[in-house]
Amino acid sequence: MVAPHALLSASRREALRDTLLATVDLLRRCRAAEVPEGDIDAYVALNWLEWNGGSLRLTEVGDNMCKQLTAGMT
Repeated sequence: MVAPHALLSASRREALRDTLLATVDLLRRCRAAEVPEGDIDAYVALNWLEWNGGSLRLTEVGDNMCKQLTAGMT
């Protein structure tokens, strides 16, 4: 069986990485409805976000990715 994240192209993963911080900001402001549905599914497949009691939250993997992205900005 192929892992769901393996089905995403490298360019798609790169695009999602580029928008991850903005997506997390939307989640923190309770505006998850503004995140494209296809992006949510892809973030979940990458294990960057997870569903928890009907809400989306950042996983440990997603948190580490955000830290890497933030460190790269300085």
